[in-house]
Amino acid sequence: MDMNVKEQVPAQAESAAPEAPALAPPVDIVENENGITLKADLPGVSKESLSIRVDGDQLSVEGTVRLGETPNMEPVYAEIRVARYRRSFVLSRDLDTERIAATMKNGVLTLTVPKREVAKPRRIEVQAA
Repeated sequence: MDMNVKEQVPAQAESAAPEAPALAPPVDIVENENGITLKADLPGVSKESLSIRVDGDQLSVEGTVRLGETPNMEPVYAEIRVARYRRSFVLSRDLDTERIAATMKNGVLTLTVPKREVAKPRRIEVQAA
């Protein structure tokens, strides 16, 4: 990989209420001459509970899984009530963050981040002198 994307390690934030740690979803990143494609496994996350943000050169993906508990029922046993996924990456300045496209299908988030036109490789023709 050309190191166009680096994972951002979250800083430990202090908060008044302790929060369950977020799960880091498995991610595949593929680069080609047009940009990068990032695929993240987010089983159980709906499109409505997914948040994708770009702040400067940082890309953040967060999603929440709701297990469908009804308000009138109390679970007898539950290891996970609400699972949260969170992952952050630092993007290269060669990538065009204004044109990121996102799709979600069968629990897999696919983000395509194109390269800026000036960063794309180009062929230079040699003229006869």
